[in-house]
Amino acid sequence: MLKLAIMFFIVIAPTLAGILFTAGLVMGNANQPTDNNPLLVGLAILGFVIAAPISYIVAKKVDAAIRPKKA
Repeated sequence: MLKLAIMFFIVIAPTLAGILFTAGLVMGNANQPTDNNPLLVGLAILGFVIAAPISYIVAKKVDAAIRPKKA
């Protein structure tokens, strides 16, 4: 299941980081974009951190769905 979680992490982490980064750009001041650098980097890192448990949960559910059921 760890391999499955890693495969999901590869997809989920950049997606969440991109979503949070974009949200940070929307929240920021358009006239002074350099003021938002720590915020944007922090949001991107937060996206990668949040993706770890999410990918594990998704992998666990997918693994349970594809495992053959014992009779």
